[in-house]
Amino acid sequence: MTREEFQNDIRAGIPDRLPAAKPYDKQINHAPKRKEILTDEEKVLALKNALRYFPAKHHAVLAREFAEELRRYGRIYMYRLRPDYEMYARPIDEYPARCRQAAAIMLMIQNNLDPRVAQHPHELITYGGNGAVFQNWAQYRLTMKYLSEMTDRQTLVMYSGHPLGLFPSHPWAPRVVVTNGMVIPNYSKPDDWERMNAMGVSQYGQMTAGSYMYIGPQGIVHGTTITVMNAARKRFAPGQTDARGMLFVSSGLGGMSGAQPKAGNISKVVSVIAEINPKAAQKRYEQGWVDELHESLDELIPRIRQAVKEKEVVSLAYVGNVVDLWERLAAEQIPVDLGSDQTSLHNPWAGGYYPVGLSYEASNKMMAEEPVRFRECVQESLRRQVDAINKLAARGMYFFDYGNAFLLEASRAGAAVMGREGRFRYPSYVEDIMGPMFFDYGFGPFRWVCTSGREEDLATTDALAAEVLEEIRKEAPEDICGQLDDNIHWIREAGRNHLVVGSQARILYADCEGRTKIAMAFNRAVADGRLSAPVVLGRDHHDVSGTDSPYRETANIYDGSNRTADMAVQNVIGDSFRGATWVSIHNGGGVGWGEVINGGFGMVVDGTEEAERRIREMLFWDVNNGIARRSWARNDGARAAILREMERTPELRVTMPNAADDELVRKALNTNE
Repeated sequence: MTREEFQNDIRAGIPDRLPAAKPYDKQINHAPKRKEILTDEEKVLALKNALRYFPAKHHAVLAREFAEELRRYGRIYMYRLRPDYEMYARPIDEYPARCRQAAAIMLMIQNNLDPRVAQHPHELITYGGNGAVFQNWAQYRLTMKYLSEMTDRQTLVMYSGHPLGLFPSHPWAPRVVVTNGMVIPNYSKPDDWERMNAMGVSQYGQMTAGSYMYIGPQGIVHGTTITVMNAARKRFAPGQTDARGMLFVSSGLGGMSGAQPKAGNISKVVSVIAEINPKAAQKRYEQGWVDELHESLDELIPRIRQAVKEKEVVSLAYVGNVVDLWERLAAEQIPVDLGSDQTSLHNPWAGGYYPVGLSYEASNKMMAEEPVRFRECVQESLRRQVDAINKLAARGMYFFDYGNAFLLEASRAGAAVMGREGRFRYPSYVEDIMGPMFFDYGFGPFRWVCTSGREEDLATTDALAAEVLEEIRKEAPEDICGQLDDNIHWIREAGRNHLVVGSQARILYADCEGRTKIAMAFNRAVADGRLSAPVVLGRDHHDVSGTDSPYRETANIYDGSNRTADMAVQNVIGDSFRGATWVSIHNGGGVGWGEVINGGFGMVVDGTEEAERRIREMLFWDVNNGIARRSWARNDGARAAILREMERTPELRVTMPNAADDELVRKALNTNE
């Protein structure tokens, strides 16, 4: 397809003449069939909701087709509308647009749906089993058409994948405002999502799928690397300086979890990651993200022993069920140093977790046709998995929850994961590592995409970011020097680690000062031609301010506010009027529908003075909103960070907490006076 044909297809939106029906491509990794949950009247409503995208002349054909999709897959994806052109992030100038900000958003949307990036690309699902960009292909086509027509005095409003329309606004307003799954709280259970998604009225945007900010597994490689490195440091013997010879065991090679073997190699451990889906494992192997594939435990176990003994830096994938792996490791008393889990347990009943004793195909069939029995199998599997983990932990393994709702769902299954005082016996990685070391100080997953699509532009941004951090490091306070050192090492090595999948993108953990100065350096480089095209700035919602999630991002908030969502909501409101190009807020994310609220943004940096102003005002709020909240929760690192920021920024005034004496408080409660 020529560039002109591609642009004409985008501009056409939903074509007046229906394209030919498309065969079901069995070479692509597809979403499992969703369970049948709609009543007969709700099925009628689902079809009527889908048909409203099309003129009545097409309804007779499409009604039968959509009814068959609903019956066969549990959703109406409108496969017929899937474009014929190749799906990937093109250079920004190849998009038909009246506004460069809109062209950048089109690029980001297509990157989220790139088959190299997306988990189930034909179902418009980017990662996590259900993290969707859109509900159906009509929504995609209509959204891209609107973006091609948008001016800088319009804003596109997105309701859970549905483009409500272009509305008049002004140049400083966001070009797109995205909401996903924002349902009434009493209707925020997993079955509510299944029902509303099947009817075509809501969707699960995950953290960065439905906000167009996913950059492939690289997006979580750095966070996983930091976590594994610091988890390993907790196990270092006196005098030990690196993690060579340490064994790290986990599961998941799909979307975000595919980062684990690469992070293991960068951390210099022996990593063993189980994956039940052969296509997902093969995909990561072909991309060079995992070194070896093993289908037999009899073959894998001796290989693990050899790798540990020789202190290899190697990643091994077990193509099978993780429970079998954990039980074999426990039975053979193999010392495991670090353990975790990255199955999509926020979505346990619809493809996020596959129970032991069932094949991948049998599980997919049972979850759709026998959901009650499937649930029982999942919970029995979780109990067995935890039993094996407990045996290894008793022998010295450091196990941590990676924020995927593993401990939460295991506890609901009756697994032995509870410790004293009603707390989990294992920490969340946020409680032990990311919260006190990074989030409280404002460090989080700052990311950028070079819209030129050129490798040399990405190399330039890497060099600029490293220079900025090294300059900051010269006068940094001692409590953040370690964080800066790890990130300087990361960005210096990023190009050698071949992290790019899809767009020319990078991620780096930085605080407010680092993010702002890096963004300013990029803006100057676009202005003077060192960068050939604008840069899109963003972040994972997995950050200091963007997410309220009691089992992950706010797990180290102990003042009782970890289940409130003021921070995430305020984050998005504040970003929207301080200069973000687009903003998003979602119900759901890595720990599940109803368990978390995520706020995110995207910003186009184009070398202008206006972009400089946006950088200063928006990034400052995006970080310090969260630090101020964490400070009020009496987190020591956050209190130190916000006091430093108030010294740097005279206009900033934050309410500071006063500490209460614990003995005095307890005595007051126990007094009879």
